[in-house]
Amino acid sequence: MDALLATIAGIIVGAIFTLIKLPIPAPPYLPGVMGVVGVYLGGHMGNYVMTFLR
Repeated sequence: MDALLATIAGIIVGAIFTLIKLPIPAPPYLPGVMGVVGVYLGGHMGNYVMTFLR
């Protein structure tokens, strides 16, 4: 459900920025998107490691 709401919010924000002729506030290239994915996965890996260190 969170992913759906985030997607809807992103679509609305992207449309608003386009309508007022501003650059879209997101990484325009695949490396930028993959950087965000990497941070997300790294956070999950950190939680996984911390579970074993307790």
